[in-house]
This record gives sequence, C-alpha cells and structure tokens, in this order.
Amino acid sequence: MLGRSRAVGYVPSRMKPVVVMLAYNVERTLARTFEALPASLKPHVIVGDNCSTDRTNEVARELGLRVVRHERNLGYGGNLKRLFKLFLEEGGDIVIEIHGDYQYEPSLADLMIEYVARGHYDVIQGNRIRTRAEALAGGMPVYRYLGNRVLTLFENLWFGTTFGEWHSGMRAYAREVIAGLPFETYNDTHAFASDILMDCVSRGYRVAEVPCPVRYERDSSSVNVPNLFRYTFATVRAALRHPPWRRAPPRPPRNGASMG
Repeated sequence: MLGRSRAVGYVPSRMKPVVVMLAYNVERTLARTFEALPASLKPHVIVGDNCSTDRTNEVARELGLRVVRHERNLGYGGNLKRLFKLFLEEGGDIVIEIHGDYQYEPSLADLMIEYVARGHYDVIQGNRIRTRAEALAGGMPVYRYLGNRVLTLFENLWFGTTFGEWHSGMRAYAREVIAGLPFETYNDTHAFASDILMDCVSRGYRVAEVPCPVRYERDSSSVNVPNLFRYTFATVRAALRHPPWRRAPPRPPRNGASMG
C-alpha cells in the first residue's frame, strides 16, 4: 500500500474537480477509501449509493459526504450516468471515478487529475496490470486476470492502442469529454467501462494511463464468472460498432500543453 497522501494535492485552484465515488454495500471500506484521498479532493466527493442494503448511506453521511442515493440499483453504468450528469450540471472541470470498495489506490487521484488539468491528456486511467505478478499478488482472481488480458489484447489490436488494460474502474476525464460523449446511450452494466473508453478512442480524445496498485480483499467487489461472460460479449459487440477505419485522428493537447 502507498503511504499517506500529501496534505496538499496538485489540482490547480482554477479548476473545479469532482470525485464521484461509486458505492454499493461498502460500509466496511468507504471510510478507508475516503481517508486515503488527497486532502485537496476530500471536499469535492459525491457518493453514488446504488441502493445499498447495508450502512453505506449512513457511513457516508457520518463522514460528512454528499450522498446521491438511488431508490433502485441502477447498475454500474447507470450510477455513473447520474453522477456524470450532476458533474456537468454543477459546472465541474474534471471528474474522477473512484470505487468505494478500496480496490484502487485513492491517493493517486490528484496525480491523475493533474495530467488532465495541464491539458496533456483528456482521459487518464489507472492501470492495475503493470505486471502479472503484481496483479495476482494484489489478489486479482485468476479468471479476472485472464479475461482482462484476452479482452485487452483484442481491443488493442482492434483500436491500434497499447493500453495495459481497457477495463479500469478509476479514470479521470476532462469536462469536454463527458460533455461531448453520448454516455446516456451506454450500457447500464459494467460494460459501460468499455463503451466510454471505446468512444473516447474512436473520437480522437487523448487517453493515457498510469500504474495503479490494486488490492482484492474480502470486501472488494468483483464480477462473477457468469457476468464476466456477459461482459465479454457486450464488450466485443461494442468494439464492432467502432471499426478502426472510422477512428478520428488524435486531438491536439488542450490549453496549449506541449507533448514534447
């Protein structure tokens, strides 16, 4: 695990960041996730409680967090859709998605946002699979690792990319990206993660990634084997809707940022 996050984050004061924290039955991990965030981002958290049946809602409110509680489970994608709409309505500049199950390393959030804030990239994702040994040592189930590797290989070949993975649940987006994507049409399930990244790449948005330590613990969420097959089918079907010959050229860096 990384050390404690710095008291001061890297987000420029002119930017308005929003941290959307996805939560479903995470009463045991929500506080740890929040506490690991850089201090500069803690005032900007919105918890999307996806109709949890435990004390997730109460824990979030005890932490002083703003909570958007859904009256029914909207699915992973449905939860993000509502939170992204709120981000746009409230004039946010950069949004970062973090899961409340403490699977991804929250202390990296300000670093990921900084890449976007400086205009170098439009989307930054945390890559859990820097090496096979690290991913498995972090507790990633073997079937999840193998499924991720196969799908990522297919998607890299199809889209002409070299991402370490295509299925991260920790991503930072510039406002222009969320405002320019038809995210309301994406899948309400975990396949939302593939839909949005495929659209970003196809539309020429600048996408990059940083290594992100991962930990699968008893309280971490994970797609089971039957849902993994459904996710795989939805991902391949979505890829076929984005033929590589229709891919837009890369967009220039925003805010005059240099890529040199």
